[in-house]
Amino acid sequence: MSVDAHLSCWKHLTGYGVILLLTGLTACSTPKVFEPSDAAPANPRDVSNVQNAVPRAEAHSRYGNPDSYVVYGKRYHTRKSSQGYKEKGGASWYGTKFHGRRTSSGEPYDMYAMTAAHKTLPLPSYVEVTNLDNGRKVIVRVNDRGPFHDGRIIDMSYAAAVKLGMVGKGTAHVEVRAIDPRTQAAAPAPKKTSTTAATSRASAPSQPVAATAPATQTATTAVPVPASAPPVRIINAPLFLQVGAFASLINAERLRSDIADQNIGAVRIVEADTDNGKFFKVQVGPLADHGEAERIAQTLKPLGINAARTVVD
Repeated sequence: MSVDAHLSCWKHLTGYGVILLLTGLTACSTPKVFEPSDAAPANPRDVSNVQNAVPRAEAHSRYGNPDSYVVYGKRYHTRKSSQGYKEKGGASWYGTKFHGRRTSSGEPYDMYAMTAAHKTLPLPSYVEVTNLDNGRKVIVRVNDRGPFHDGRIIDMSYAAAVKLGMVGKGTAHVEVRAIDPRTQAAAPAPKKTSTTAATSRASAPSQPVAATAPATQTATTAVPVPASAPPVRIINAPLFLQVGAFASLINAERLRSDIADQNIGAVRIVEADTDNGKFFKVQVGPLADHGEAERIAQTLKPLGINAARTVVD
């Protein structure tokens, strides 16, 4: 970036105490990521009438089904079929932090719907999840990737977590069993609980890592996938829009907060040791593609952020 470009950015962002903005900082060590914590809604809806997901045969989604993808340096290989999948392990849940943002399948995340995230099952898939601590069961539609956390095999929506009785504790020991829609009894369509515009989460999440425990095979029938299923987008690494770099975490958090107020998607702070010292990078994402990054960059220009650039994690 030219000196003139730096000065232009400085003029608009001196209130954040910018020391270095959007330059090609060379990291010397593994970065530390600061992200706002997830939470239940402040005024939660009554989800007692939210019905289980109703399994139905579906083609694989256009997005979210690459042969493999990498998150935080670990490669995951997606399954071609959910046939015979059965596994026990930890479950977590996600709520307001991602509500309305785009999932890995391209659909908006609705924390009041019966959905879940899984690292390797085809998107979409249907699974029965049993809380082994209390015996409660739910059926959810898997339409997202995650959880990328040690010892966890599935990430439940807020509504599903409430029904499993795991919101307060945050995690639960569960059994996850794939369902063949063709063998599932017909049921009424699930009640719609929320319609929210998608914004930005094309996660191979965030976040955001541990290898999934080996699956226990059982005899079930594979869901057929039409030969004409659309091609999938290969995800090699999460894409982010970097909007600033600071010597002060406080100033980085100030910009992160201002950008979060724009409701354009998840915003994180990455700490990195560079040749020029320690810096805190403010990044929006992960994003679906460069087109989404460009749209967000245009949205941020009224804030004086005129030189945002894309980076991969």
